[in-house]
Amino acid sequence: GKEARTSSSVRASATRTTRKMYRGGGGFAKPENALKRAEELIRVGQSKAALSALHDVLTSKRHRQWQKALESIMFKYVELCVELKTGRLLKDGLIQYRNSCQQDNVQSLEEVIKRLLKAAHAKADEAQKSSDEALADEEAAKKELGEVEDLDIGTTPENLMLSYVSADNTKDRKDRKDVMPWFKFLWESYRNTLDILRNNSRLEALYAMTAQRAYNFCLTYQRQTEFKRVCEIIRNHLANLNKYQDQRDKPDLQQPETLALYMETRFEQLRVAAKLGLWQEAFRTVEDIHSLTLLGKRQPKPQMMAIYFANLTQVFWISERYLYNAYAWYKLFNISRSYNKNLQEKDLELMATAVVLSTLAILPYDTKVAHGLYEVELEREKAARVANLLGFAAEAKRDSSGGALSRTALLAELKAKGVLQLAIPEARELFSLLEEDFHPLDLCQRVHKVLSALQAKQEECEMSAASPVEMVDFSQFVSQLQRVSTLKMVNQISQVYTSVRLDFISERVVFYDFGDVERLLVDAVRNAHLAVRIDHRNKVVVCGAHTLESDKIKNHISRLAERLNVACGMIGAGEAAEEATKRKRAAIEEMRAQVDQEHKRILARKVIIERRKEEYEQMLQEKEKEEESRRIQLEQLRAEEEKKRLQTESVRREEERIRREMEEQEAEETRALMEAAKIRGQKFEDGEKVDKVQLRQQAIQEQIKERQEQARKLGRLSKSMDHFERAKREEQISMLMELHEKRMKDDLEYQEKHKEESQAKHRQKWERDLEEKHRLVKLLDEKEQFQTQLYQRREALQGAG
Repeated sequence: GKEARTSSSVRASATRTTRKMYRGGGGFAKPENALKRAEELIRVGQSKAALSALHDVLTSKRHRQWQKALESIMFKYVELCVELKTGRLLKDGLIQYRNSCQQDNVQSLEEVIKRLLKAAHAKADEAQKSSDEALADEEAAKKELGEVEDLDIGTTPENLMLSYVSADNTKDRKDRKDVMPWFKFLWESYRNTLDILRNNSRLEALYAMTAQRAYNFCLTYQRQTEFKRVCEIIRNHLANLNKYQDQRDKPDLQQPETLALYMETRFEQLRVAAKLGLWQEAFRTVEDIHSLTLLGKRQPKPQMMAIYFANLTQVFWISERYLYNAYAWYKLFNISRSYNKNLQEKDLELMATAVVLSTLAILPYDTKVAHGLYEVELEREKAARVANLLGFAAEAKRDSSGGALSRTALLAELKAKGVLQLAIPEARELFSLLEEDFHPLDLCQRVHKVLSALQAKQEECEMSAASPVEMVDFSQFVSQLQRVSTLKMVNQISQVYTSVRLDFISERVVFYDFGDVERLLVDAVRNAHLAVRIDHRNKVVVCGAHTLESDKIKNHISRLAERLNVACGMIGAGEAAEEATKRKRAAIEEMRAQVDQEHKRILARKVIIERRKEEYEQMLQEKEKEEESRRIQLEQLRAEEEKKRLQTESVRREEERIRREMEEQEAEETRALMEAAKIRGQKFEDGEKVDKVQLRQQAIQEQIKERQEQARKLGRLSKSMDHFERAKREEQISMLMELHEKRMKDDLEYQEKHKEESQAKHRQKWERDLEEKHRLVKLLDEKEQFQTQLYQRREALQGAG
């Protein structure tokens, strides 16, 4: 009992001391002292008091300028906030620390945020692991976590009532009580961090890193509601960035680095949305990417655009927008073929097959969902919007139906660009059956065989690592291709027969029973694609309409006119051929006469086009230069303002530093004078006032006395050294003379010896040279004789020449 009372008294004393010292945030002259005090409070179990102390230091005006000690304080502050789950204090501390270090050391803020997220994740994982150990397996734990749909919503009265009357065991309720608060705190940490780092050019890299980690958190724990909120938060940040143009340190989306960070964040958001199956959010992300492209006036890298269109294919397929899905596959194929040099031939073949199959899977008619003028305009606007997302000009792709994109235009483009030839043989055969051949009786059986062959090749559809998609799933196109095949066959039957039995169609449509076929036919008739009528009383399908102006009658009349023209030509074949030959020759002559003029006209038109292109490019360059110069001027103004602010701040800090150094120097001098006086024997009482001038005069007098004593000692020492040096020189004279005489004698002996050796060597060399001379004298006669012969020979040669 005595120890408990002592411990409680220590805690109470520490708490009182803490409240007394930290009031107003100015209790510590140095931040290191606050950190030491916080550690002492933690050791006695006063974590809240330690957190309050560190919070006061962070918000104090005395410590607004960043220093290394503040980083250590922030690390401890983050750990305490995570331990106590105090999100509000954590956000306040992060805001203060951001204001302190964003000008001097952004890297420190990054380390603090990494430490925060790591600690929060560790606590959440620890709670999850302890829950997993109590529950039988991890799937049960994830199911328990998934029961909470929204981490921002606390415990409602209904849930509280259900917890008492439900059949959940105590462990399940304990899991909700222990595990979910940590996940709520982790989610709150991500949200607060994104709010703190938003729309700041100095913190944009840290902002992108935090956003991507938030996406991974949502993906790891399958938090769909939180992912939607993260996307909405980031979308609002971008909207505020465009709305408020005069903010300080505003990111500039015209800069390539800034735009790349924002693009990478959106592409990661698109990837996670696809993984979570949030296709509506994925489509909104696609629109965000397109808006960023327009704001930055730069196209993303081809690798990113490939990922963009790969996700678009999934979004449009899930939303049953098969026309847009086919166009997305087509854009993905074009980008991969143009820019991906590592793409293998098999990958290109599979992607071309996916383009062909997705195009064939489009229904041959547009579904009519709009009934009024306003709804028609709305649908047209949506089509134009999607066309812009896909990178197609809406005006250039309008066909007779008025749509921005069409199945007919895409099929024609695939044939013209050679995409069909790159696909596998089964896809080409399917294209031929559905678009070129006429098989009203067995079209579905033929298509069924081709589709079975396609499904058998599914195992060979894995793509290489260089491809933006992992594999092409042929089976996803099968059901839609069966619908298209059924409609095509019924359309061909209606061109041949006026009426057929119901079982006639049922036998030939091998994919569905007649109920499904009837639903398809009703939808096609409602959208004006087929002109058939089902008579259940007589069990027949009546083909064609009852009006004279139907499309079928028009086709028959035009076909009859064409055949009559052919018959008339066959009657007078000879005369017609001769007339055709004459017309052909006349046309050739006329063409030859006009070819030069046409060539000149084309060249002139080409020159005009090139000139207009150059003028347009020059105009764009001038516009970019103006924008660049404007941006540079704004940056210079901001830089000058920032420079002035930094200079003012630097002058203020320098003045404070000089004043602080002067005070410290004066205190140090006083302390040194007192220590010197204590050494001399002077005593000072506690609390006694010390006269610094008197201490300095006493110290100067002591120094004068010491110098005088030292000068007297040096005089005596110099006299003794002079006498010693004189005696030493007198003793050295005789010894130096003996050494000189000995050295002279040795030099004479060495000279005589060297002289004799030199004379002997010289005589030996002279004798050798003399012997060599006697040996060479014998050759003089022969040398004279040879020289004479040589002169005579030369004279003879000169006389002959």
